[in-house]
Amino acid sequence: MKALKIVGISLLVLILIFLSFGFLKPEIAYESEVVIEKPIEEVWAIMQDESRINEWLKEVKKIEHISGEKGKAGAESKIYVEQNGEEMFMVETINSIEEQDHMECTFTMDFMTMDYRIQLEDLGGKTRVTSKSVTTGNGMMAKSMLAFMGGAMEDQENLNMTNLKTLVENNTVDYFPEETMEVVESDSTGTVEEI
Repeated sequence: MKALKIVGISLLVLILIFLSFGFLKPEIAYESEVVIEKPIEEVWAIMQDESRINEWLKEVKKIEHISGEKGKAGAESKIYVEQNGEEMFMVETINSIEEQDHMECTFTMDFMTMDYRIQLEDLGGKTRVTSKSVTTGNGMMAKSMLAFMGGAMEDQENLNMTNLKTLVENNTVDYFPEETMEVVESDSTGTVEEI
């Protein structure tokens, strides 16, 4: 009986220690940065191309637009991700977006809420891309679990940013095709016709 009491007290102490991590560190904040050897226009175009999102955010399987004007502040989408063979979704709400400058979003799941900002800076033919994330667990247990997951989440964001850099620097898609106009004289009067 005494041994059972000691085990019970030990277990209670461990649970209290675990929960205290969530109380002491209720949110996880981290940043990541890369410099991409391509102009800001191309970086932005690739980041906004949903058909290529899983080339740099490897866990994203599909995006389903829910409401608001797509790609504008207030728009909401379901983002389906796969982690360890398990599929789940989060709701992305765009809070602020300015072309070739930044995008601020909130990602909401049952387990957690993440405020995310990605900022672009023109470096004269190169682009600095900086992401900032603040993640809060939804509930004491989730906050405590996040306290132990912070390093893994930061590592994942660093990998995402490295994937973006590689994708953009190896890009072969022409997002800005130049229109060519051929000028041909159509008759002897000098009338010019565009084709």
